[in-house]
Amino acid sequence: MTNWLISPEAGIDDLSRGAARRQSDVEAYREAARDVYTELASLGDSPGAAMAERILMRRLREPEFAIVFAAMPSGPEAATQRVLREIRIYQKSERSTAENLARMIRVALLAQVDVLWWGNVAPYHSDADVRRAPDLLDLDALRRDGLLLFQYRRQPSSLLARAARSAERLAVPDRTPQTAGLRFACARAELIVLLNQIAADFARQAPRGTAPLWVTSLTRSVAHQRHLRALGYAALLPSAHCVGYAADIEMYWFRRYQADGVLQRVLLDRQRSGEINVIDEGQAWHLCICPGAGRALRLVPGHQAAD
Repeated sequence: MTNWLISPEAGIDDLSRGAARRQSDVEAYREAARDVYTELASLGDSPGAAMAERILMRRLREPEFAIVFAAMPSGPEAATQRVLREIRIYQKSERSTAENLARMIRVALLAQVDVLWWGNVAPYHSDADVRRAPDLLDLDALRRDGLLLFQYRRQPSSLLARAARSAERLAVPDRTPQTAGLRFACARAELIVLLNQIAADFARQAPRGTAPLWVTSLTRSVAHQRHLRALGYAALLPSAHCVGYAADIEMYWFRRYQADGVLQRVLLDRQRSGEINVIDEGQAWHLCICPGAGRALRLVPGHQAAD
């Protein structure tokens, strides 16, 4: 395969004035979501579901939320109900990145930015849909050709492979992040380009000897997302993972290199530039590429970012 090419004009500056206004709306929305989390967290370990719902219904009437919810592909009422559903069905789980209800609400609110951007794209409903999707690129092939700047590992697919992975973790527990690995090693072209850019930024800024960026999750089917949810993970639906535009990035493991703060800054700088939506989920940080950023990315030959 031929090397990646990035358009020199890439960036939020190329978007229209209207898009810049929408970016300011999204930033105001994120700030309001953080403020809601602060209010809920101030109530103690975890507010009751009824109290959390009352607070949320009061806050969601504020213009910062109303403007973004009104632009949702499915409409404002559906967006409100998605967040309320997370309150009503929340159960504390050791597997969930949301260790209390307040954090779950923060994740659910911030995830609505992903839905704003990609909620009108048909998801991959089944694992078979992911495997045969023509708009997803195979990371294994790209890695063999030396075109990836980030690391990942696949989920073990057999009992023997799972046993070997478990033995490796016992022998050298800090060698790699404590993650199951990718179920599907594929993603949209523009997301892969962006991950390469982030990996390059991180490599330049991190302390000498820091391992490359590690991606822990990419594309998922709706069926697999439901399976993760049933196991207790904070796996929301709809999800940008299920349309190929989201990734999870390992964060805690980079503390051993004193590089987690650097990685956080790299991701937040990209968010401030309007290229991604970021959600702090603890061990891993979720990111979703913005459609406007995708227009500036190019692949050759034969691949082009979506308009």
